[in-house]
Amino acid sequence: MPSPLFADHSADRPPERETVEALITQARRLRGGLDAVRESTVDTSLATDPQLRWQRALCDLAVHHLDDLGGHLDQLREGLPTESAEEPAAEAERPAAPPEPEPEPHERGSLLRRVGSAEWNLLTDEVSWSDELFAMFGRAPSDGPLTLDELPSLVHPEDQDGLATMVTDCLVDGRPIDGEFRIVRPDGSLRTVHMVGEPVLDADGSTACMWAVLRDVSELRRSQQAVRETRDSLHRERQIAQTEHRLAVELQEAVLPPWRGSLRFPHGGPVALDLAGRYLPSGTRDLIGGDWYDALQLPDGTTLMSVGDLTGHGVTATSGMAMVLGALRGMAVAGHRPGPLMGFVNQLLDTAAQPALGSAVCGRFDPAARTLEWAQAGHPAPLLFRGGTGRALDPPEGVLLGATSGASYTQHTEQLAPGDLLVLHTDGLVPRRAQGADATHEGAERLLALAPRFAGTRSAQDCVRIVVEEFGTAEREDDACVLIARVGG
Repeated sequence: MPSPLFADHSADRPPERETVEALITQARRLRGGLDAVRESTVDTSLATDPQLRWQRALCDLAVHHLDDLGGHLDQLREGLPTESAEEPAAEAERPAAPPEPEPEPHERGSLLRRVGSAEWNLLTDEVSWSDELFAMFGRAPSDGPLTLDELPSLVHPEDQDGLATMVTDCLVDGRPIDGEFRIVRPDGSLRTVHMVGEPVLDADGSTACMWAVLRDVSELRRSQQAVRETRDSLHRERQIAQTEHRLAVELQEAVLPPWRGSLRFPHGGPVALDLAGRYLPSGTRDLIGGDWYDALQLPDGTTLMSVGDLTGHGVTATSGMAMVLGALRGMAVAGHRPGPLMGFVNQLLDTAAQPALGSAVCGRFDPAARTLEWAQAGHPAPLLFRGGTGRALDPPEGVLLGATSGASYTQHTEQLAPGDLLVLHTDGLVPRRAQGADATHEGAERLLALAPRFAGTRSAQDCVRIVVEEFGTAEREDDACVLIARVGG
């Protein structure tokens, strides 16, 4: 409803019909494209993925904006004059454009039903409401419109003071109205209404009446609220993930061996192991898993070596890894051999508060006899390199840790010679183009192919550098560990 305040102003030149038609066409194309985007965000994980929930909320908000834009353009087109009848020939010569598909009935009138107008005459006490405003407030036209004094009866109690302030400022101070309030319809439903309006002044400058246009923005505000909530939820999830990642890294760094470079066990003995290890993060560095490597000199002069991997990522995996590694060290110091030791660790994981699965290989090197006594639990076997060639050791029986109660683990003994090289590793070294045993086999084959390069090295640390050169730049889906031991003379 135009304001009489602007009656003396010259009207702007109305837009051309063809321009409006082109805008309507563009709006409908955007709407169709947005529908396609919305369909692509529908996923079974929508309820649990904060990122998807936020994207869907943004799409819904964009739909409301585009629907309103299309409704406004339809109103603009309906208000434009038709082409002048003085140019029938020119119009006949113009080729007919293909007809645009008409919007569905529920879309065509949706905006019109959400916009209504009202005028309150202060001199005659007359009130006029449009049919759309009656529908918006849930009132029948026969009930009549509400006066300004009666209007707060349908306004939410929390918003009544705000509405009174807006109306008073408009009637007394001549300020335009531009604000929102909630209404409680007779059926109990709650709607949010945005009202804009101005006072109409008489000849002596006094307020004669007030007009207003009211728009139901309930769906729009709900969509905006959904965007805010999903955005906040996504932000919280990211903060939690960052905190958990930091804790996982700190825990891993505290548990894995502190030594860097080569390490020799036992100290001062005639036959020693030259040891070096390395942790290789995943390609994204965000997935901190439960991989470990470890070497420990035992009280009887033997050396414990182990590598392993617990399923999962984050704090749960690293805390589980810390528990398993502590148990391995403690039971090895107590004198348990590798086979029974694996059985105890399996029982530990099977009865833990947070059950987990894991794989491991554990070996005990006796420097006096140059023998390796070892056991494994569903893990790749150690690789033995001798004389420029390599092979995988024949694995003893052993199932995954935590897979079954009461599992028993056998152990094998391997006779080693001076200069032999042992490589213990987890199965995350290579990108998993293959799955399961095929992926493990690929990693072992690539390690065995390094035999000629290992033969030319002088220390275990040099061998670790070769492994890092070969596997360190790979885009691994998982993290990995490698432990290398060279038998001294």
